[in-house]
Amino acid sequence: MTNSYHPIEQSKRTAIVDILRGWAILGVALGNYSDFINIGVPHKINNSVLSEILWTINRYFFAAKSWTLLTLLFGYGFAILINNVASKGKNPVAFFSWRMILLFVLAFINSAFWLGDILKDYAFLGLVLLLFYKCSAKTLTIICAVLFLSIPFVMGFVNTFTIEHPEIGTNPEYLKLYHSGNWIDFFRFNLLASFYEQIIIPGYAITAHFVMLACMLFGFLLQKLNFFERLNENKKLIKHIMIISLVFAIIIGIILYVVITNKATDFFKVFNPFYWLVLSTMIFIATGICLLYNAGKLKTIFTYFSAGGKMTLTNYIVQNILAAFIFSGIGLNVADTMPYWFYFSLAVFIFILQLFISKWWLSKYNYGPIEWLWRSASYRQLFPFKKTQTTVITEVKTV
Repeated sequence: MTNSYHPIEQSKRTAIVDILRGWAILGVALGNYSDFINIGVPHKINNSVLSEILWTINRYFFAAKSWTLLTLLFGYGFAILINNVASKGKNPVAFFSWRMILLFVLAFINSAFWLGDILKDYAFLGLVLLLFYKCSAKTLTIICAVLFLSIPFVMGFVNTFTIEHPEIGTNPEYLKLYHSGNWIDFFRFNLLASFYEQIIIPGYAITAHFVMLACMLFGFLLQKLNFFERLNENKKLIKHIMIISLVFAIIIGIILYVVITNKATDFFKVFNPFYWLVLSTMIFIATGICLLYNAGKLKTIFTYFSAGGKMTLTNYIVQNILAAFIFSGIGLNVADTMPYWFYFSLAVFIFILQLFISKWWLSKYNYGPIEWLWRSASYRQLFPFKKTQTTVITEVKTV
């Protein structure tokens, strides 16, 4: 490797992209921590009014919207990285393949702590993205349109598949592993649950990956169009997209409500627009954040979100490790014993704490610890970890 073979400098990152990543990692924390209420033998939960309100907030503003947004931003980052590597005269396919192999390693470690890991999916689909990296913006537009229009039909068709598998997360025999306090048992439980309750389930293995690929390619397309670098220029367009996506979400929401209320569930075996609702809501929220940022609103809050977004990988894995010590037998063994508001509040508390730590950390270091490790292994050279006085002065001038 030559000295010219470097990742994008921190000062050249697009701020709004990191802000959106910061917002998304909040939703991921809320979704993951809320799922711990389901790890245990099924039992009746008497939620308070507060729990019902928080559950509704999570359902409509965060559930599935956050990981789809992160997936879109992964595609955006993929495009930047591919362009950067190719501009240095290196082989982008070889480089990115190696980078995804490293992500698989991180995914395995994370899966041992949390059965809902998404890094393995990014690593797999990152390799698939390489098939499209030479596509023009026009070609990507056509592919994305076809994929997004196909999602309800794919979901309806896939939902007719059934695969018999053990319910690891609710089976008393397997739950003994989770609560035993033995590290090997704990890792075994999570890896088994990851396989049986995620990897081989058609709704996840096919539908979710289909949606992820569509989001990644859309993020790739946005980078080719320099969308996030032209927010001010595209202000009117973004407003129109925000309004249209909200209207579309409301219409789809009404359709789903009517179908479910009338118990016409056979309709979903042919056409299930659930992810249209998710994606339109995600776009509404993301464009709203873009408009607030472009208008100069919430500057202090966005500064912290940006810091959290720059350390997305570290914050994501740390959230899962902390949860392991809180909920499983290797720690406090809380599991599914608490009301919903506890899981929601805990996720928000940990996320806010991470924002402050991220901002402090990045004032002293160039990267988050796992980001630095992944970059150094990807480029096969050590990059400066701790900031020098010159780096700090340069960043202050940039701000």
